[in-house]
Amino acid sequence: MGIADKLLSIFQPVADVFATLRFSDFLDICLVTFVLYSAIKLIRDTRTIQLIKGIMLMGVIYLFISALNMQASTYIFDKMFSNIFLVLIVIFQPEIRHAVESMGRTRILSVSSIMARSEQIKQNRITIETINHVCKACSEMSDRKIGALLVFERETLLGEIIETGTLVDAKVSGEIISNIFYPKAPLHDGAAVIRNNKLYAAGCILPLTQNHDNIESELGTRHRAALGMSEQSDALVVVISEENGYISSAFKGGLKRNISDGELREILGDMLLIKESKGEGEKGSRLKNLLSGGRK
Repeated sequence: MGIADKLLSIFQPVADVFATLRFSDFLDICLVTFVLYSAIKLIRDTRTIQLIKGIMLMGVIYLFISALNMQASTYIFDKMFSNIFLVLIVIFQPEIRHAVESMGRTRILSVSSIMARSEQIKQNRITIETINHVCKACSEMSDRKIGALLVFERETLLGEIIETGTLVDAKVSGEIISNIFYPKAPLHDGAAVIRNNKLYAAGCILPLTQNHDNIESELGTRHRAALGMSEQSDALVVVISEENGYISSAFKGGLKRNISDGELREILGDMLLIKESKGEGEKGSRLKNLLSGGRK
């Protein structure tokens, strides 16, 4: 048998597979690849790997007690593993929710992708006005060392967070923000949520970060709450320290500390403004000029 015959015998099974491959099989392969990629990315980006290690350890323990014929322990593990599907749903509930929300945030389903250009410009002008009010309030509170916590809702709806606070539903203004976080005000200890350019709720309770390994010990409850909120949603969180007046921003589990007024405006603009489409460069430039007009 020559080299050509050997190569043919090796690749013939592969050729047979492609010869019988249907379009539905191709879609099936793509779907499985996407699911596996998403699962691996989710495991890498969250604490899921730690949970998987714990489940694997439980599996080893189960094999050990089964080998030793430990009846009581084996009975408990048998009952637990018989409902493993429900157990996994309960354990991975935050990760499953995060994955579903991520699917809902794709460009295919994004409202901004189908919004008319004129509506985009109008919405951006309102957003810039909101940013200017927020930056003015943050600058004043920073100078006076007044602690504050502002959550900007984006694609992930924060209904559960809003329910923990008091509904305000008011137009954003520097005066209202300053009054909410005034040290003796009844809602100053919680977070304020800004939804659709309105100060929607105040006094809200945020989840604290679970990533204790990479957080500095000097950070207080507000900063930990800001990180926790950013880990569990796509919200942008602005926090002001009452100890030193530093302004910080949290997004996707990362914290930028001691940012200037100009940096805050830039971050808010990048996160909240609807990105301009091709052919809107001139209008987009005017909007950027409006945004930068209030910088120090």
